Amino acid sequence: MTALTMRSPTGESVPMKSFPASALRNSTADVLENVLISGAVVITRHEKDKAVILSIEAFRRLAEARYDELAALRAKFGGLLAKMQTPAARKGLRDAFEASPAEMGKAAAKAAKRRG
Repeated sequence: MTALTMRSPTGESVPMKSFPASALRNSTADVLENVLISGAVVITRHEKDKAVILSIEAFRRLAEARYDELAALRAKFGGLLAKMQTPAARKGLRDAFEASPAEMGKAAAKAAKRRG
């Protein structure tokens, strides 16, 4: 069984404490106290990871991080889509589809020289 880790508010990878399901059943207050202190705990059953209990702060960090990633991807995709909709991009695509193999070869050689 590999120890699970989570990111702390400062970005460090921190190992998560684990508790057997019986501890959750018999000592719920102790398990919840550990959740509040550490941000999350792993619940095991027969020595296998089965669940994670998160503090509300840890949950909010995860939810906000996920939203930020999606917003960044949306912005990037929107920008790329806008660039592809310009008259110059349309002309370039049309020219590429209508080019002969010889013209494509010349264009590829020219692009390779630029990248050098």
